Amino acid sequence: MSTECHIFQARPSALRRREGLVFFCFRAATYFVLLCGALIFGTIVFKGAGSVFQVRAPFLNTTFLTEAPESLHVFEFHGQKMELGDGDYRVFQARHPDVARVKSESYIYSAGGIFPCIVGTVLLVLGSMAIALILGVSAAIYLNEYARDGRFIRFVRLAILNLAGVPSIVFGLFGFGMFVIFFGWNVSLLAGWFTLAFMVLPVVITASEESLKAVPRGFREGSLALGATKWQTIRKNVLPYALPGILTSSILGIARVAGETAPIMFTAAYVVRDKLPWQVDKFSEFFFQGVMALPYHIYVVSSKIPQNEYTERVQYGTAFVFLLIVALIATASIVLRSRLRNRYQW
Repeated sequence: MSTECHIFQARPSALRRREGLVFFCFRAATYFVLLCGALIFGTIVFKGAGSVFQVRAPFLNTTFLTEAPESLHVFEFHGQKMELGDGDYRVFQARHPDVARVKSESYIYSAGGIFPCIVGTVLLVLGSMAIALILGVSAAIYLNEYARDGRFIRFVRLAILNLAGVPSIVFGLFGFGMFVIFFGWNVSLLAGWFTLAFMVLPVVITASEESLKAVPRGFREGSLALGATKWQTIRKNVLPYALPGILTSSILGIARVAGETAPIMFTAAYVVRDKLPWQVDKFSEFFFQGVMALPYHIYVVSSKIPQNEYTERVQYGTAFVFLLIVALIATASIVLRSRLRNRYQW
């Protein structure tokens, strides 16, 4: 066999070695980021699953998922270590009067569950995303389909891009001043919805406008040539094909809205609330009440109370449930997007 190199065979050189080194650095950086993410999520799943699941039937800690947070009482009774939530502790005291002489240690928010936090988080995400999608898609339709390209419109697009980089704490202070104080909505679901919606609005507008631009121009021209009005053309021939891209923006928005603590801390969240949102006398009161929320609960349990082994279970369990809820909502958006892509193709 001939040992001569083929004329098109790559030959080693200093430039190729440098390219190989750069490629290795890029790959190493990518794997490092993935490893860090896997370690973080793995820790949350490993430690948090113990608070959500159990080894005995029904294998699900229903107390943690269906009850409100309580204080945990830890004490010894007849040589046995007892760990009871506040409600069970009072019942136990009534049955055993001599417990009053036993010294017990109490740990706030370390018993019970996080059901009010789950409900509040789901309501905040769904309400804010509904408002953001309505306003964002409407603004994108105007900018892409109706507005003439000029200095003012270019300035508006630049302002929208700049708003995407504004810190969440600024949106929280804006929502507190505008909705809580000026409009008089107080700390409520409505104030939280609009604050979170405005925070995610730049992402929704930008992604929706890009989705509308991706729809072929011929779809519009063919519809107009057949006598349809501009709005009929947009509604029937443009929006259906742009929906998959619009839902992509909703997925990005859900991830940001659900994880924000500062905006809801100023506008919507309570540390503790006894009643669930639907336990009101009038329907109108539903929108003007505060709620508990998972990110704010994690913040309070992690930083505002003394740390111990009992609070750690609540921290990781809450974070685990929080990730599951965000993943479920995002998965629903992804499935809907895939179905729309299969239905509307060109």
